[in-house]
Amino acid sequence: MAANINPNPFTTRPEIEGTFGVVTSTHWIATAVGMSILEKGGNAFDAAAATAFTLQVVEPHLNGPGGDVPVIVHDTRKGRAKIEVICGQGPAPAGATIAHYRSEGLDMVPGTGLLACCVPGTFETWMLLLRDYGTMKLSDVLAPAIGYAQNGHPLVERASATIGTVEAQFRNHWPTSATIYLPGGKVPPAGMMFTNKTMAATYTRILREAESSGGDRIKQIEHARKMWSHGFVAEAIDRFCRTQKVMDSSGERHRGVLNADDMARWQPRVEAPATLEYGHYTVCKGGFWSQGPVMLQQLALIKRFGLEGADPTSADFIHTLVECSKLAFADRDTFYGDPDFVKVPGEILLSESYTSERRKLVGATASMEQRPGNIPGYGMQLAVRVPGGKRIAAAGAGEPTVGRQAWTHDDVVDPSLVVDGAKLERSGLMRGDTVHFDIIDRDGNMVSATPSGGWLQSSPTIPELGFCLGTRAQQFWLVEGHPNALAPGKRPRTTLTPTIALRDGEPYLAWGSPGGDQQDQWTAQFFVRHVECGMNMQEAIDAPAWHSEHFASSFWPREARPGVLLVEGRVPAETLKELRRRGHIVEVEPDWSEGRLTAASRLGPRRRAAANPRGMQGYAAGR
Repeated sequence: MAANINPNPFTTRPEIEGTFGVVTSTHWIATAVGMSILEKGGNAFDAAAATAFTLQVVEPHLNGPGGDVPVIVHDTRKGRAKIEVICGQGPAPAGATIAHYRSEGLDMVPGTGLLACCVPGTFETWMLLLRDYGTMKLSDVLAPAIGYAQNGHPLVERASATIGTVEAQFRNHWPTSATIYLPGGKVPPAGMMFTNKTMAATYTRILREAESSGGDRIKQIEHARKMWSHGFVAEAIDRFCRTQKVMDSSGERHRGVLNADDMARWQPRVEAPATLEYGHYTVCKGGFWSQGPVMLQQLALIKRFGLEGADPTSADFIHTLVECSKLAFADRDTFYGDPDFVKVPGEILLSESYTSERRKLVGATASMEQRPGNIPGYGMQLAVRVPGGKRIAAAGAGEPTVGRQAWTHDDVVDPSLVVDGAKLERSGLMRGDTVHFDIIDRDGNMVSATPSGGWLQSSPTIPELGFCLGTRAQQFWLVEGHPNALAPGKRPRTTLTPTIALRDGEPYLAWGSPGGDQQDQWTAQFFVRHVECGMNMQEAIDAPAWHSEHFASSFWPREARPGVLLVEGRVPAETLKELRRRGHIVEVEPDWSEGRLTAASRLGPRRRAAANPRGMQGYAAGR
């Protein structure tokens, strides 16, 4: 590792260090819950399940039971360098055909509502993790989430702000959501002890019926799975999608196509990761059904630019990473899709021969073009939508936006984003958000997971269950022949993308961030700052960050902003000047606005963790 360029660094908080175990997540309560499971004798996988269920309760604007999750794990019992990916990304329902959506007058999947639903993937995934990797009973990992849902938790400011953004939508179109999220008919203020007793009752019923199967841990988990995918949960989802026509971001009302048979047919599965060798490191990501390999492609391009010891706030450093990201994301949008359905040239995309040719395209000035590679027989490039001016994004569409007011009432309004004559606003400190956590226990077991979807603003709450469905299907294209074209049973090319890296063959680092298309920009920046610039994890998280909006968003309305680079205001003025000279369209964001990274590492007996100060929610703990 390179020497630190700052011998006396200041960080917003310490890098946590110990030998017993560490937990880091995007919410302090979830971190505390995960740590409590380790203290009770559970392993990293038990703690992961408890952390995940708690995050559904305390960050309902960022994830929920109706969403999806990829998980990447190292189980020490399976070998020194064994890394596995659990795909908890549910597929499109059997009724989700391009023909059906076209018959509804749609040219893209709406960003909100029931037509954007895939099979919920989270519950089955956490049951698989608990059954096959964990040691505790279901009651041990569900109890904290049930308690916070039943008895209340302090509502974070961004959840309150998000509810305020969609208040009119709830009142006018989604009354079942208003019942829970507008208690007493009002937007709940930040800090209020907020409850979701209906969700608590759902999980309590699952737990009660699971325990009725007897005392065997595995039998209880299997019975809980049956209640979810074959029982009352699936029945309620089926009934809601069949009987309700709900307003979505298209400005029209639509019924869903998800049904109980879709729920019953799907299970998460364990896969080998996609990998890249980077010096002493082997970086492991989800497969090409996710955007995970786009980080590997960025690193493959970056590693020949000699960034060891570089200043991570310099124009050279930022320009190099940004231009490499443009090339990698152009390939993502052209070639990636569910490998069960399409041929993806993964080996070619990550090969040095292909990468070396692509690397020649990184020039001294900013590219304004979408430049995917040319691999005969593979992929399809689509024209990107470029906004003609400032836009108002429909509330709830895409990854949730949670904080700074990014667009205002005075901005230009696209008529396609007007619902019943009412202009919908977008508000958010950070564009694109979800949740993330990393856990390492004393035995060296590691978990990195990025749960998302089913956020409160994505679709109406199912009244019997207390939660809503996700909208991941909006990441499909309604274009026949594209690798990521909608098809029944197919996984959308998700943006969710946790990471584990080995160092010299030993599992070393777990990290990730919420943020949609930005996730693999921020995680790449973190990794390069850590391994090339010599920063510890907390320094690498705290450092000024940025993201490009050059390529098409994965979320409705799927627009690109060619050449646009958003940077934190802490980036030096001389760097901003030089980036603009090189042709980047630089937009300066608030000083602490880019990313919500968490990270954990193991090196010998040492366990370390760090968490993002941005948003004032993330926390790391350990001893």
